[in-house]
Amino acid sequence: MPWWGILLIIIGVIAAVFIVLTIIGKRAEKKQAEQKEQINASKQAVNMLVIDKKKMRMAEAGFPQYVLDQTPKMAKRAKMPIVKAKVGPRIMTFLCDRDVYDVIPVKKEVRAEISGLYIVSVKGIRGPLVSEKAEKKRKKKNGKFQTLLRKGRGEI
Repeated sequence: MPWWGILLIIIGVIAAVFIVLTIIGKRAEKKQAEQKEQINASKQAVNMLVIDKKKMRMAEAGFPQYVLDQTPKMAKRAKMPIVKAKVGPRIMTFLCDRDVYDVIPVKKEVRAEISGLYIVSVKGIRGPLVSEKAEKKRKKKNGKFQTLLRKGRGEI
């Protein structure tokens, strides 16, 4: 077989894989949009005291068995952002989005919008919330040169 024949077969296979992945991606986008609508339709605002937050597997987090039965196998094996919080008199375990996970403060009371066991968004009750990344950047120790620059600008 000539080299251009092999090249055409490889290009055809790559094109077929690209088309299949595009179709699967569009279906996943539609499914995700439907799930977002359901979450937004059933969300409710709750005051909660955040006790702890970790990234761990769902089986280790202490979710009820019916929740573990409904989750896909890939989600069971992956490490998820888990938040333990006190809502009223009960201590509950929640899942949350990775963006929301970065903003949630530990050992503080927040107003969260939840949908079932999923935290959709978080707002501070007593003052604004600061993400962990911004907090680390703020607390970062400056060198002598940076301190002199800040003094020259009048920031200190």
